[in-house]
Formats: sequence, C-alpha cells, structure tokens
Amino acid sequence: MFRPKKKAVNQPLSRKKSFIREWFDSVLFAVIAATLIRFLTFEAYAIPTPSMENSLMVGDFLFVSKLHYGVRTPKTPLQIPLTHQKVWGTDIPSYSTAIQLPIYRLPGFTRVKNGDVVVFNYPPPKSGEPAYPTDLKTNFIKRCIGIPGDVLEVRREQVFINGKAFATPPRSETTYFVETTDVLDERFFRKYDIVNDFKSPEGPFINWQPLEVYNDSTKLSTLVGYRVNMTQAVRQKFSEFDWIKGIEPITEPLGQSGPGIYGSSAFSWNQDNFGPLTVPAKGMTIPINKQTIALYGPVISRYEDNNTVEITATGIRVDGQSINSYTFKQDYYFMMGDNRHNSEDSRYWGFVPEDHIVGKAVFVWLSLDPVPADIWHKIRWSRVFRLIE
Repeated sequence: MFRPKKKAVNQPLSRKKSFIREWFDSVLFAVIAATLIRFLTFEAYAIPTPSMENSLMVGDFLFVSKLHYGVRTPKTPLQIPLTHQKVWGTDIPSYSTAIQLPIYRLPGFTRVKNGDVVVFNYPPPKSGEPAYPTDLKTNFIKRCIGIPGDVLEVRREQVFINGKAFATPPRSETTYFVETTDVLDERFFRKYDIVNDFKSPEGPFINWQPLEVYNDSTKLSTLVGYRVNMTQAVRQKFSEFDWIKGIEPITEPLGQSGPGIYGSSAFSWNQDNFGPLTVPAKGMTIPINKQTIALYGPVISRYEDNNTVEITATGIRVDGQSINSYTFKQDYYFMMGDNRHNSEDSRYWGFVPEDHIVGKAVFVWLSLDPVPADIWHKIRWSRVFRLIE
C-alpha cells in the first residue's frame, strides 16, 4: 500500500552550553544541594574553645544532627547561602532583617534529654556583637543538664537533678591541686593531653601552672605543687606516682557568691554551689517576687516575645501592666560545659529557650591538635569518627 512521505520539519539544533554556563549551573546546583542538606539534615561545626574538654577538644570537627530534635524553620530567610552572620572573610552582614518570620519546629526523632550534647544559639546579647536575630546568634555547644520542669542544684561540683545525683560525664574535667616539689614540664603534661597556650576566642587558655609560696625569712619562692585541669582518669594515673604527695579538688566554698554568676543579686551562689532552681517549662506559672525576678526576669524580658517589659528589684510590668504571676510561653533548658571550671554556660547567663536549639552533636569526623608536638601528631587519630557521648 502506498503511503505518502511525511514532510520533514526543520528542527533548530540545540546550542551547546558554554563552559562558563556549565560551570555556573554546576556551582548553583552544588550550593542549593549543600544548603538543603545543611538546613534539613546535618551541619558541620568546629570546636573553638575548651569549655567541653575532654569530651570535645579544641580542633574537633563534628557533625550536628538537625533531624533528632526536628528542623527549625528560619527566622531570617534573606541570607546568603552557606554563611552565618557575615560574608566570608569580611565584616559585611550576610543577611537582611527586612523579613522576620515566626520560628516553628518540624517533628523530630526525639526531644532534648538530660545528658545530650547540644548546639544552640547563645541566648543573651553578646558583648561587642550586633543584636543578631535568633537563628543567627553565635553557636555554642554544651551538655544539657536540666530539661523543662527539672529542679537543678550543684553541691560541691556534683550536679543533682530532682534530688538525684546526675552522672558526671567520664571525660569531663575539673581543677585539682597536685602537691609535689618535683619540677614538671610541658613534655610531662602533654603525655596526658594537658597543654597550655593555645589561643581560643576567649583568649589564651591555661591547663596547668606551677604554684609557689613566698618565704619572708629567706625572701625566696618555693614550689609547692601545680594547679592542673584534668579528667578523673588522669587524676587516677597521677595518684600512682610516689613523688606526688596529694591531689585535692579546688572547689569554691558553699555560701560564697561567685563573680558573674546568674541570680547572684538574690542568692549566694558560685560555679561549684548553685541552686536549687527550677528550669522553666511551657505553661508553668511562677509568682513574682525578689527571688523569681532575679532568676526569671531576664527570661520574661528577652525570650518570651512580650512587647514591653519593665523590671525593677521588686516588680515586673508587662505591656504597662503590673503582674503578680507569670506563665511561660515556651520550654527552656540548662546547659553546662564538661570543663566545669572553664566554661561560660547557664551558671553565668541563664536558660536556653527552646527556639534557640539547633541540633544534637552526633560524632567527631576529624580532630586536629592546635598545638601539636610535631607535624606527625597534627591529627588526633584516636578521636576520628568517634561518637559523642
């Protein structure tokens, strides 16, 4: 059977993309993919300060899961992808506050629990920094000690939650007086990962230092021992040396106010003796008095989205009205560093609001020693791919 031939239709040939166009498309795809992964699943962080030693050390690089507690929707959507606060290598803000959205949290695998190592936005205004939106505040990492509704107390460094002793993290550090007249040097302390002089954003950090007493009669100073920041395991090793005469914790006395301690305007608390206090929970109501104003006044004024709050030593006015009680609008958490005597945490600036929680620290994927003995020991191989406990 005869079939007429179909008329050919001229199709324009597709033009091949230029090298620059292909490169641009590839970069754009990579940025979008990385931004989505960073926002929805995991984000990489580095440890810049020693506040979590020896659990987490300066130079540790870790992944933080946003899936565990649920992804937090952005408050500040107008920001350059893959940046935080500033454009890389400059002081130029990487965001615009022209649009500010309410923060919501998508469902997660679990809720923040006592003992979790958590990344969060540093809640109070940080000295010398702009007033960043909640989701662009400086990131901190600490261990969650108290969850909403807990009654927390620290007695001679031991933490108690709801009247029960809270297990001390096995790698946590505190300060001891090591009594000895033997001269110890950097090489000795380095064998136990006790090093000095590395720089952090909080300044030079000292893990060990000699202690001397001055003799008026001889006009000479005599070595009596060392102030050492170390773990319980290292303390046990030190106690086996016969030339060490004693090891005692350096603990602040009960009933003595410590400098900069949260709530110190109404209570004689310090870093080693703190509380008891109740961690605020959503829906919890407190009376307004001198003691509750000292503990919860900053919470009511900073984090509860009240329009205007006026606080005096004896009262609180919200939106122009004096109040006799207050009901919290969200949950809060109490965070502490595992390096108990070298951590800027909730003992100094108070509670962490739920909308400041970023995610759960999961594992260390790389660890670099900031002051290695030599180039061959730059990588701490024993910490690579270590789960965070």
